[in-house]
This record gives sequence, structure tokens and C-alpha cells, in this order.
Amino acid sequence: MGTQSTAGSFRMTVVGCSGSYPGPDSPASCYLVQAEHGGRTWSLVVDLGNGALGALQRYVDPLEVDAVLLSHLHADHCVDMTSYYVLRKYHPAGTQPMIPVWGPSGTAKRLAKAYDLPTNPGMREEFEFHTYDAPFSVGPFDIEAFAVDHPVEAYGMRISAETDAGRRTLAYSGDTGPTPSLLDIAADADLFLSEASFRHGDDNPPSLHLTGTECGETAAKCRSKRLVLTHVPPWHEPQGMLAEAVAVYDGPTELAVQGAVYEI
Repeated sequence: MGTQSTAGSFRMTVVGCSGSYPGPDSPASCYLVQAEHGGRTWSLVVDLGNGALGALQRYVDPLEVDAVLLSHLHADHCVDMTSYYVLRKYHPAGTQPMIPVWGPSGTAKRLAKAYDLPTNPGMREEFEFHTYDAPFSVGPFDIEAFAVDHPVEAYGMRISAETDAGRRTLAYSGDTGPTPSLLDIAADADLFLSEASFRHGDDNPPSLHLTGTECGETAAKCRSKRLVLTHVPPWHEPQGMLAEAVAVYDGPTELAVQGAVYEI
């Protein structure tokens, strides 16, 4: 299981890991990535799906988040941005500074429509929107996004930071079917967080999601040091996904659990 965080660490907290919609034990996709730098903790929120904002408040003050990274614009990865907009706009502490939000093209328009706002200004007074057109940095984090194979514009990403033990990298598949981009995303990653939504042997549609077997094969091929399976839909048995992955990858492998903290 994930370990407890320590001072000066680079870590990821699983805020939500249920696939496609919230499950009985977890919100939909959301991961809090944190590192110490310059005398303070820097915090990235990676995806903010259904129900995730409520759980996020257990681990960080939402007003202290430095940036949000959205892998794609399906509701189970972004819809709680509407509630986050309300929190930042109307908080009784007063006007909050704009924070950057990275996402696919059209993110600002899509989120405005989701809350029935006019496109201008939409949420542009609360968030500064960017697209994944080049690598970028936020505080101690260096981020590189890669287009993946999904029915909408979608990205996986590598998030790296310097630690006392050297440079470390968290790789995140986002939602994707098998694609060569995964080889770049997961290459030599210290932790590969990979979606496992489909079962090996089922008649799965193409260009949508990965099986547990495909996650394990990718981790093995890329020499990822650790594999964490996430985004398992509530209609599937998670232990089955785990069994598929460990059959083809002999590194440390586990299922993401809401609330688990992983040192990178």
C-alpha cells in the first residue's frame, strides 16, 4: 500500500480512482501531486472527476492548490471543476488569485458550458487556461504531456521533480487504448499510474481503454519501477485487473485505493 508522506518528499495522494463514474468506495479520477520546494509545499491536482472536490479537502486546502492538469474532458475527469469554480469565486475569504489550468483545446469553453455560463468570461476570471502545446513547469514540477488514444482529445503525462535522492518521475496514462505514446510516458518511470478499465479476453472496443494485461506489458517493456492500477470501473472486480498485470510484470504492482499516499 501507499506510504505516509515525509518532509521534503515528492508524493502522490489518490483522491479518486473509480473508473468512468464514482464508485461506492471512491470518487472518480483525481490525484494530488505534491513536493516541497522553496520552503513550502507545492500542490498539483491531476484530473478532478465526479465527487473528487469533496474528498480533495481531506488532503489539501483547495485555496492552496497551485495548478490543475486535466487529462481530457470526459466528466469523470473534469466535471468537479464546476464546483471548484464556485469555491474560488464565492469563497468568503474574498477574491482568490487566478491559478493555471492545463487541458485539451476547448477546455475553457467546455467548463463554461458545464456550469451554464456565458463563454466570455466563463471561468477565465478564476482560472488561467493553457493547452498542452509544449513541456512546462510549475514550481518544482516539470510536466510533459503526450497525446493518447481515446475518443476525445486526451493526454497522458510525465511529472518529474528533484528530490534528495535524485530526480524522480511519476507517469500517468490518462485514459487510452494501446498506443505507442505509452512507451514514452512510462519509460523508466519511478511510478507508473495506469488505467485498467477492460478485462483481457473480453470483446473490448478499440481506442478507448487498457486491460490489466496491457498495463503490465507496458510497465515491463518500459522498465517502470512500480505499477499502480487505477480507473477500474465499479462493474469489474479490481483483483482481476491486478492478477492480469502481475502475470506479465514482475515489479511491485498494486491497485490504487482512495486515500493512499505514494512516495515517488
